[in-house]
Amino acid sequence: MLFRNFLAICAALSFWAVSVAAQPLLVDGTKTVFQRVLTRPAAVLYDSANGQVKEQVPAFQPYYVFAVEGDWKQVGPSATRAPTGWLKTAQSVEWKQNIVGAFTNAAGRERQLLFGSEDELRWLLNHEALPQVQERLLAEASAGISQGENGVVSVEPEEFVNIREDLYVMPILNFVEDLHPLNYEDILLMEVASVPLQAQQNQLQGNADQGVGSFDVGIVFVLDTTQSMEPYIVRTQKVLNNTVQKIAGTEIGKLVNFGAVGFRDNIEAVPALEYRTRILADVKRRDDQSEVINAIGGARVAVANSPGFNEDSLAGVEDAIDKIDWAQSASGDPIDARYIILVTDAGPKDPRDPNARSQIGVQELQADAEGKNIVTMTLHLKTPNGGQANHAYAETQYRALSTFAGRLFYFPIEGGSEEAFEGVATRLVTAITDHVRVARGEGALLSADEAGEDLVELGRAMRLAYLGAQRGTQAPDVIRGWISDKAVEAPQSLAVEPRLLITKNEMATMAELLDNLIRLGEQSQGGDDALNFFTEVRGVIADMATNPDRRLNTEADTLGGALEYLEQLPYRSQLLQMTEDRWAQSAMLRRSIIDGMRQKLTQYRKWLFDPQVWTALHDNATDGELVFAMPFDVLP
Repeated sequence: MLFRNFLAICAALSFWAVSVAAQPLLVDGTKTVFQRVLTRPAAVLYDSANGQVKEQVPAFQPYYVFAVEGDWKQVGPSATRAPTGWLKTAQSVEWKQNIVGAFTNAAGRERQLLFGSEDELRWLLNHEALPQVQERLLAEASAGISQGENGVVSVEPEEFVNIREDLYVMPILNFVEDLHPLNYEDILLMEVASVPLQAQQNQLQGNADQGVGSFDVGIVFVLDTTQSMEPYIVRTQKVLNNTVQKIAGTEIGKLVNFGAVGFRDNIEAVPALEYRTRILADVKRRDDQSEVINAIGGARVAVANSPGFNEDSLAGVEDAIDKIDWAQSASGDPIDARYIILVTDAGPKDPRDPNARSQIGVQELQADAEGKNIVTMTLHLKTPNGGQANHAYAETQYRALSTFAGRLFYFPIEGGSEEAFEGVATRLVTAITDHVRVARGEGALLSADEAGEDLVELGRAMRLAYLGAQRGTQAPDVIRGWISDKAVEAPQSLAVEPRLLITKNEMATMAELLDNLIRLGEQSQGGDDALNFFTEVRGVIADMATNPDRRLNTEADTLGGALEYLEQLPYRSQLLQMTEDRWAQSAMLRRSIIDGMRQKLTQYRKWLFDPQVWTALHDNATDGELVFAMPFDVLP
């Protein structure tokens, strides 16, 4: 049994050190997970059980539970400070896991309905006329005439609410894992409560013409500028020049903005490459786009060969996400729809490659981009130089990178044909400018067939996100309701993404633990070393547990069990289930887990130092109590 023996003394000392101050109660059967509740509408905080009223509290405010006396709970918003009052138990809802739901962009699927009970949701899922019944219920709910018929209590907002940019708390109170009746794929049936942080919806600000007509886009080309890419850079400049000529002097021309990033490879390995990445032209609202056209035309290719066939394209994409001024800092008016077009004939450096700049993998990079409402499109030139082995590897990586709102934006150019590349690039840029035309009520240059369903729906997704931000759209204001994570009519589409509402202290704990596991795992080679690895892990966890900000279960039977608040989530990972025996069995498995941990650790560190990621749920929250709605697929 892991984490026993000498750890018991360390754990006891740790408990004594942090129990001097009042602590919330633990969830039954756990060592480190605190009890939490959400307040019901009209809940009141009292100074004592059966005492005097202190204040009325917002609906569904998260509180920690410090004591229970009969029908009363002593509560407080912070786990590290004294409780602030007492709630009647009947005025609270138990919140067993700190998980919340985040609506995905509804482009390409129907808006989802929330039902009063699990059975009523199952009734719709199993209805033989599901599409017709759903259409009728949506129409009634939108018109405000449903009156709770068939158990409908609310409906998903029409516009997209980006939880990364405007945190809303839609706690998942309960969930049931099942199979979707249409295709038998896994689904979660979730009981949720919707809690916008703002009590009132924000209204549109400014002049009446600041509606959809002001919707603008930013297109940043991320260009491979290594030796083989010269003809494609010339073609990219031609596509951009032709596009600019067509929209120059028009309203569309004022709303389409361009930028460019160049990338090569590790200059420490090959100094003659001159740079790994370079911002060729930032995104700006320009009347004259010649600056960008000239920057691309002046992007001469490298004079030296890179170390290996693959290039550091992920570094270029990462800079396009992080260093391009999408927020338009000077004006404070962010670019509304954001597109990266990656152009390369090589695969990306694997994070394990010593010449790669970053240890972030394609999945973490894609999640970060989509969280910032940036879609990455890849034009992959399958030139003969690469060979089939590299093309297959590169395609797998770029397909994972180039997804947005559940749709794929990977465009292979077979044989590296220059003419085919120019045609696809022209179609992409034209389709993006069409996103602005449609938003303004104008006709698109490309037909739906010419653009393709994915690009048409991408435009709708971007408009929904823009409208949601402009109108201050919030999650539906309901007390409780049941909804499926997959769209009831289209189970291939994710409708509500479960996320962990994690505190900064909890993410810092995960980062510190992963850092230690990576360090120890790298020292673990053979089977005997693997057994020693677990002995050393026990000591590391015991040391970490002495810090009251690092809540770890020192009695867990698995590696991931030390992070006890993850064990009850509808989420599985190799790390969470790793035991001493499994770790010792396979060197390849250990290598895979260590590489995955390293990529996630790099992303955690980026988030930890990004103040825009974190939100306070209550007044005077400490830095460690700030929260972030973390996607499950980047959990350890």
